[in-house]
Amino acid sequence: MSDRKAPTAVLAKFDLEGAVIATGPYGSGHINDTFLVTVRTGDPGSASTPREKRYILQRMNDSVFQDPDALMENVVNVTTFLQQKIREQGGDPERETLNIIRTKDGGSFMRDNEGNPWRMYRFIENATSFDQVEKPDDFYQSALAFGRFQRMLADYPAATLHETIPDFHNTPVRLAAFKRAVEEDVCGRAADVEKEIRFILDREADTHVLTDLQAQGRLPLRVTHNDTKLNNIMIDNATGQGICVIDLDTVMPGLALNDYGDSIRFGASTAAEDETDLSKVSCDLELFELYTKGFIEGCGGSLTETELAMLPMGAKLMTLECGMRFLADYLQGDVYFKTHREGQNLDRCRTQLKLVWDMEEKWERLQAIVAAYSGR
Repeated sequence: MSDRKAPTAVLAKFDLEGAVIATGPYGSGHINDTFLVTVRTGDPGSASTPREKRYILQRMNDSVFQDPDALMENVVNVTTFLQQKIREQGGDPERETLNIIRTKDGGSFMRDNEGNPWRMYRFIENATSFDQVEKPDDFYQSALAFGRFQRMLADYPAATLHETIPDFHNTPVRLAAFKRAVEEDVCGRAADVEKEIRFILDREADTHVLTDLQAQGRLPLRVTHNDTKLNNIMIDNATGQGICVIDLDTVMPGLALNDYGDSIRFGASTAAEDETDLSKVSCDLELFELYTKGFIEGCGGSLTETELAMLPMGAKLMTLECGMRFLADYLQGDVYFKTHREGQNLDRCRTQLKLVWDMEEKWERLQAIVAAYSGR
């Protein structure tokens, strides 16, 4: 579908400010079908010079997100809250958060004749999202932006949000699923990965640390993004600053440590996620420090002492969780994560476990970096 133009019947349902003059596929996302829509504003009979405006149109993947109503309710409520915060701080709410374009009947999304859900956002002009870190400051800017996201939403009632993917970062639940995959061993692969299985099971006690602290009331429930990769930050073309957090599909209640940890897992690794040479895999201390500095600065004092102390554990657990998910999928026949070659999920698992091991080897240094920037 990504090679087709946006459906005219769908476009007609949205309250656009002009006539559509162009549409086409946009971006590198793998979940939703995304189109860039250009309209020309102004009365054709007017003497004023016509202007162009651009929008992002998406067909939401309701196989992944099975309750679009709940998802869009989250997005509407969070972006409305952010827009008010940005106005109060003298910012630009049209560039610093997503702006939903309503349908002509006032809805936040619509369904086509086949039942597919569609939504539209205002395009953020003069800004770019990057799939890979091109310079270290990009990683720092993403940390600042995700930290600001936490700060601005610190007083949002997180418990009122829907879980768009239940137990998405509940590590004990993920561990239980992993154990089932090992026990069932539907593809007969477990005997060949006993070392990896043992590595994960040896760290079972770690998997409960954050959820136990949360249950004890020592870690607050936060509004979390849950996909804190660099390409979900729009970076201003002129200033190089991260200005807007995008892709809010997985915004839901959670722990700030998970957002921080997933960024470290993905961004501070020295190797590709499916690297076969594990000697290349480590946690880059300079990148770890750069992101930690930016995230804590962006949070602006909104994190508690316990959250700050547990930042390294957040990085370790998100990496361990991802490793066990890759290995569980490998044991089940590669049914969840897309693979492009034999054994790719196993390689992905091994890179994550090597990263966990390297974090453990550098644990005191990771803690010292966090302490230096959190003033502890």
